[in-house]
Amino acid sequence: MGYLSKEEWGLMMLHTTAAGRRLAYDLIEGAGPAVVFLHGFRSDRKGTKVAALADWCRAEGRAMLAFDLSGHGDSDGAVEEFGISDWVEDAADIIDALAPGRHVLVGSSLGGWLSFLLARARPDRVAGLVTIAAAPDFTRRMEAGFSDAERADLADKGVVTRPSDYEGGDYVFSRRLFDQGARNLVFNEPLTLPMPVRMLQGTADVDVPMSEALRLLDHATGPDIRLTLMRDADHRFSAPPQLALMLSAVAEIVGQEA
Repeated sequence: MGYLSKEEWGLMMLHTTAAGRRLAYDLIEGAGPAVVFLHGFRSDRKGTKVAALADWCRAEGRAMLAFDLSGHGDSDGAVEEFGISDWVEDAADIIDALAPGRHVLVGSSLGGWLSFLLARARPDRVAGLVTIAAAPDFTRRMEAGFSDAERADLADKGVVTRPSDYEGGDYVFSRRLFDQGARNLVFNEPLTLPMPVRMLQGTADVDVPMSEALRLLDHATGPDIRLTLMRDADHRFSAPPQLALMLSAVAEIVGQEA
């Protein structure tokens, strides 16, 4: 552990969870509350958003933790072997070990879903929450749109395969993902968020429709929850103006803790 230079960021360090899963991570030591990044489905800790956050945290002397969920990036296993419960457990375990105390969660897509679950379960630990194209309950939305052939594949083969617009081949979704998703829904019970929350959403996002962000804003309750829509931004939310908006949201929340 320790402060990582720009050249060292992205080198693999490993944390073993209580469940025995090895998670790859990067850590910048600095002032709290630490910024903790949770990546999206089939993404990892080496993306553009993470790099921008790392540069900002380093310049500000701010602690930061970024890690790969089980089955992703440099962490152990394959994505199909895990589900939402596993990934929430991953996040809580590594945060408790490497970023104790209060922290600001920054969750992208699937990471947004996990962030909401963590914030609901441990509100005293979360100083603030920033989500980018948050995708809570995306497994339920997927299931609602399944074709008969996809339902048969999930029942008989245990997986559903769909083409991806991103690098790395088709997406494979496992029965474990859907089973655990059903046990970790955000919209099925109240979502009380006493911390400041900044939700960022692109209007051109085809993976998470803008209507889902509006639905989430209506569902969540708290004293300081804001949704910002960026015209023509897609699900990646990685163009320079979008990264600037993300950093501005993080800086605003961190400033409230000063």
